[in-house]
Amino acid sequence: MEIWINPACSKCRSALTLLDAEGADYTVRRYLEDVPSEDEIAAVLDRLGLEPWDITRTQEAEAKELGLKDWARDASSRDRWITALATHPRLIQRPIITAEDGTALVARTDEAVRDALSR
Repeated sequence: MEIWINPACSKCRSALTLLDAEGADYTVRRYLEDVPSEDEIAAVLDRLGLEPWDITRTQEAEAKELGLKDWARDASSRDRWITALATHPRLIQRPIITAEDGTALVARTDEAVRDALSR
């Protein structure tokens, strides 16, 4: 199991606390420092069953500067969104846990973290 975190994020810290309390075996990826490639983002999106705009933090200053709210949300725009996430990793929703069963989830709640642990 791997968890993508921003250490400054309270949801990420909560997820790590719960993983530790449950004795989970996991790897931490500080995705602002170890930025995922476009291919890695696409693979995680496939595991999540989501589109890039579904995991984009559209309220971030960078999102507003890029005008993301006005970007099309369709198949032909998918690569543009993935490139934006790889170029501006702060826009990636967090934390993201890749589970042992090949799935992934955005673990913003204790329930989601427990769900990842059960997979």
